[in-house]
Amino acid sequence: MNTPETSQTIASMRPEQLPIPEHELHGWRHFVGLYAAEHVAATEFVIGATFVSLGAATKDILIGLLIGNILAILSWTLITAPIAVQTRLSLYTYLEKIAGDSMTKLYNWANVLIFAVISAAMITVSSTAVRLLFGIPAQLQWYPTSAFFVAVVLAVGMIVVLVAMYGFNAVAEFSSVCGPWLVVMFISGALVLFPALAENVLGRTTLSSLADFITIGDQSIWTGTNSNGEPGIGLWEVIGFAWAANTITHFGLIDMALFRYARRSVYGLCTSAGMLFGHYIAWIAAGIMGAGAAVLLKSTIVELDPGDVAFNALGLSGYVIVIVAGWTTANANLYRAGLAAQAIFHNHSRKKVTFAVGCATVAIACFPFVYRQILPLLTYAGLLVVPVGAIVFAEHVVFPRIGFTRYWARYRKLTHSTPAVASWGAGLVFGFGLNALNVMSFFYLFLPTWVFTIVLYTVLSQRYGAAEKYPVEEAEEEKLNLAIRKFQTQQSSQQKEHAADTSTISKILRVSAQASLALTLALALNVMFRSPDVSTYDYHRGIFYTWGFVFTITYFVSAYWRLRRTKSLNQSDAN
Repeated sequence: MNTPETSQTIASMRPEQLPIPEHELHGWRHFVGLYAAEHVAATEFVIGATFVSLGAATKDILIGLLIGNILAILSWTLITAPIAVQTRLSLYTYLEKIAGDSMTKLYNWANVLIFAVISAAMITVSSTAVRLLFGIPAQLQWYPTSAFFVAVVLAVGMIVVLVAMYGFNAVAEFSSVCGPWLVVMFISGALVLFPALAENVLGRTTLSSLADFITIGDQSIWTGTNSNGEPGIGLWEVIGFAWAANTITHFGLIDMALFRYARRSVYGLCTSAGMLFGHYIAWIAAGIMGAGAAVLLKSTIVELDPGDVAFNALGLSGYVIVIVAGWTTANANLYRAGLAAQAIFHNHSRKKVTFAVGCATVAIACFPFVYRQILPLLTYAGLLVVPVGAIVFAEHVVFPRIGFTRYWARYRKLTHSTPAVASWGAGLVFGFGLNALNVMSFFYLFLPTWVFTIVLYTVLSQRYGAAEKYPVEEAEEEKLNLAIRKFQTQQSSQQKEHAADTSTISKILRVSAQASLALTLALALNVMFRSPDVSTYDYHRGIFYTWGFVFTITYFVSAYWRLRRTKSLNQSDAN
């Protein structure tokens, strides 16, 4: 039974220090929607086009991306989700328990750097759409070549900074409605531009078999030759990147923050909504759109940016997809960077720290090389945090199996874990050293780095006390956990369940949003399969551009209006 003193102690703890209570857990549908929305973003335009410029072959893309994304799904399901579900803690909280303040501060600095760079890349991507509206030339160098482009980046970037400071909740809600639309638009863009590729390669706008698709891919999209005319990347590189693209979240365990809300660890399979529909389909669609836009503009894909590609694939809706996808992704990552920075400079408010980090992020965004190098940046970011995930994996999974004590550093009341800091540093030297020596493809460096760090941390921890037993401290830990569960059970009894919105207006809004998506896809299919010649294709594409934009506006008005009605209903019930 909880004493008043125990309950008061638990109530005074920061919410993120406590495991997620039972009444806040979510079902599998929540995670399907979450990953579908998060992993169909502006990065997909860049990554899809990059595979083309790197010279991947068609079959390597179709097979390699499938295998790599399945491996990523399994990594979430077998590594990240089980640890998150068993502990109900975020990575940051778990790391603080096992490694102390020094390690946590170093890790927060790494997160500031990673999320700021990703946010900068997305600001640049959004700016490529805005620059089309003002006739600013494409930025093809690593540095900005137009003062007007810099002005656009500063304007777009400061909006992102201000929203991350003050209005992130609204953006998060808005992002939740973007997922279905983004999937439909990526597929539609590929369908709309594929007849142009067919005409360029086959001399006709229609396809008669899968062999035609492979032929078009080999000759006009994924040719096996890179932008320098040399043999491109192969199957193993494609598999490696698809797997490594999200190492920061699965092997690096950052997504413990999400899966701590999952009822079961098998919900890790829900990441397939992001990997298969998002990465697999979106990357292939982006490659098709990039190659198709190059044909229409009589250019090459390396001379185009996401704004060029999206506009030629989707018309005015292309402006929307690039701006929205880049904006929402940049906001989410800048918000994360601000939280990490605030954990370091805890004497300053999150808003002030986010503003400071945001200003640096906007300055980085002025340089186009950031988004053009997104593949290696994501891979190196993963390599930076994978050793941390390895340390947590060793502590949680390996230690109990070899008789070591989990949370030993906390039981010894250590504020600085030498094994953790040393293992992270050595893991970075090991991983980046392998890269410098060119021992293997850098897409796979995370695997030996992960194993090396696990072994080293285990050996060092044994020397510092992990192999000892701490029965008194373990009993106190279990007593505290039991008190927390009882406290949370009492709290849950005061919570009201969210009411379902069954009003007629909301039903009409839902049907309107769904119909808008269906009609958009139908128009794209009409362009793809009912355009027997170039003149008909141009006519159907013009119809798609016009009505696709109308349906885009209809979708967002309907979906967001319905979201606000549901939220208002639950707020009124809570009051």
